[in-house]
Amino acid sequence: MLNKDNNIERDLGKQPINKIMLQYDLKPHDLVEASTEQITHRMVTRAAKGRRLTHNVQIKILNALNKAASKTYALKDLFNY
Repeated sequence: MLNKDNNIERDLGKQPINKIMLQYDLKPHDLVEASTEQITHRMVTRAAKGRRLTHNVQIKILNALNKAASKTYALKDLFNY
């Protein structure tokens, strides 16, 4: 999506990952702790708030959430962009 200045829209509103994290009472720290890849609290917070992330970071967040929640989610379950 482009904004009025023909730049990519970066703030996309709360994402489904936010609801999933609330459902399992997970905090960004829980995902960082569960991750075997290098992710930061800031990455997880930005994901939940709806800031556009690279595909690589989305995959890292997905893997961490799947491990922390002991479920198998797909990217389309976490992000609506």
